[in-house]
Amino acid sequence: MEKMKIGVIGLGGIAQLVHLPYLSKLENVTVTAVAEINKSRLNTIADRFNIKERYKDHTELLEKSDVEAVIIATPTSSHKDVSIDALKAGKNVLVEKPLARTYQEAKQIVEAAKKYNKKIMVGMNLRYRPDAMILKSLVNSGEIGEPFYIKCGWLRKQSSGEKWFTKKEESGGGVIIDLSILLLDLSLWLLDFPVVESVSTKSYYHNTKTVEDTSISFLKCKGSSLINIESSWSLLLEKDSFYFNIYGTKGSASLNPFHVYKKIDDQIIDLTPSQSENALSVFRKSYLNELKSFIGAVNGLNPVYSSADDSLSRMKIVEAMYKSAAQNKEIKL
Repeated sequence: MEKMKIGVIGLGGIAQLVHLPYLSKLENVTVTAVAEINKSRLNTIADRFNIKERYKDHTELLEKSDVEAVIIATPTSSHKDVSIDALKAGKNVLVEKPLARTYQEAKQIVEAAKKYNKKIMVGMNLRYRPDAMILKSLVNSGEIGEPFYIKCGWLRKQSSGEKWFTKKEESGGGVIIDLSILLLDLSLWLLDFPVVESVSTKSYYHNTKTVEDTSISFLKCKGSSLINIESSWSLLLEKDSFYFNIYGTKGSASLNPFHVYKKIDDQIIDLTPSQSENALSVFRKSYLNELKSFIGAVNGLNPVYSSADDSLSRMKIVEAMYKSAAQNKEIKL
């Protein structure tokens, strides 16, 4: 089978540490073109990965390169324009999260994908963790009964040191749009996308000015399920912390570490698989699985799982989180 040609637009940390190294491991694709406005970075990274086609402007890549798909890893403020340009040029798209800064920008991207009949996927990599996929199958099969409460959090150092990252007009927000959006997506996916009825959020600005660096949210869903999300760049801990707990009427489960417990005849049974991977391995595989899923979708082998339509729904909830924090009250959706 002929290798799929892929272009990468934006050569920041996520492209250097994830997309380019992982794509180079896959036998059915080849990165033939890259675009980056920083000329020094463009040549340094392209040389490192032996990529001949290199462009300072994404429009030039889209016009001159014969790539079938592109990965967009640029600052969030450019996601709308770059995504729409790529779709218009007939390219399938994987865009890093968040899809856009606002619901309205995200909506324009979704409309463009339908107009030009191309596939667009959003980088919600937590869905692709091996343990999360096992947990999804266990929840779907009713092993823990009816899930009704998720408590999750991600407390870590700031994800990027780039200046645009903490400017609201460029990034769209702080930890909510960086970390909470991934936890929100994972939660709703595991609960089979219940309707979110209301959101209550409290945010803090300890070390930042225009974006929140700590945020706690409670989401009430139709059917009585509840989601509690906390995310932070500023809470002081010995090391980064990621946790995810889901509780059902017959049992419970957690990620990082992966555990599954079920109550049978008044006995608590441990259903945790014996072979469990370490946290770093699981996190790395989430990105590799995400890329494989995107390539499979472009080749027509599987649907687009973390679609732009899904992300559009997430953006509506994210905007309610910001509104709740700003007005200091519960927001009905």
